[in-house]
Amino acid sequence: MVNILETVMDAMKSLTVQDEDQPLHVGEVMACWIYLSGLELAKVSVQAGINTTTDDELKAILEEDMKLGTSQRQRLHDFMLKEGITLPPAPEDMPISVSNNIPLGVKLTDDVIANELSLKIISLIMRAAGAASESIRTDVGLLFIQFQAEKLAFATKLKHLMRKRGWIKVPPFYVPPGSQHPSS
Repeated sequence: MVNILETVMDAMKSLTVQDEDQPLHVGEVMACWIYLSGLELAKVSVQAGINTTTDDELKAILEEDMKLGTSQRQRLHDFMLKEGITLPPAPEDMPISVSNNIPLGVKLTDDVIANELSLKIISLIMRAAGAASESIRTDVGLLFIQFQAEKLAFATKLKHLMRKRGWIKVPPFYVPPGSQHPSS
């Protein structure tokens, strides 16, 4: 059986190891490259959402995500340059536009904007978790743990707004054969 205290102590010891003098392995490089690519693509989607929505709460959430994304992009960008990693290409910023000038056949609904943002956040959380667990170097693992924690904290705010507005998508409930649905 796993001794939880011993496991925590081992994890704490590994955090004190200074291994930045070791080269990154190809998985760590790929994780940095893919995560930064995801942040860059998410940026233009968030900019488009800010341009499109008329919902003040959704706009505030999008602006908060833009600030978080900018912070993570800058930290990862600086880390990658310091380590000599080639940066992925980044799309150009979206021009600022007025929501009411966007034709209805092109304009995304607030529901779509929120769910698209949710999927991007989920994707980045999962990517950060994978990168942290596969990292050998402590500084890389900690960077991705921090990114994951920040995205998880943000995701709770987004989920609250989505529930409040009725935008959250809930899969069908699983009812095992022979059992009764809880609402019956």
